[in-house]
Amino acid sequence: MQTEFEFTLPQGYVDRDGNLHRDGAMRLATAMDEIAPLRDPRVRENQAYLVIILLSRVVTRLGNISDVTTFEIEHLFSGDLAFLQRLYRQINEQGTTLVPVTCPECSTPIDVDISRLGGS
Repeated sequence: MQTEFEFTLPQGYVDRDGNLHRDGAMRLATAMDEIAPLRDPRVRENQAYLVIILLSRVVTRLGNISDVTTFEIEHLFSGDLAFLQRLYRQINEQGTTLVPVTCPECSTPIDVDISRLGGS
């Protein structure tokens, strides 16, 4: 069973030194990953912060950053945050980054890997 999924961000995270980080990895969430943020005072103050904490728990790598914290997630471009939210839902609901689609021209069914849609 695959528990970690590689991805490429559409824009990328720019760290404090100006380095761009686009490739990363996200692991499947546990029940505790979804429960723990609810205890955090930042979430009690602002429910929208839940996604920041949740993603900081499951994103295992962002470029050469192996300890991804809320700081990195807070400083993502909004398009990258939306991308990671979609990826989170896909891998935790379906267990894969592959989404079945049908070609609009020839009606052939194909699988599209959404983890690479963000990048080059």
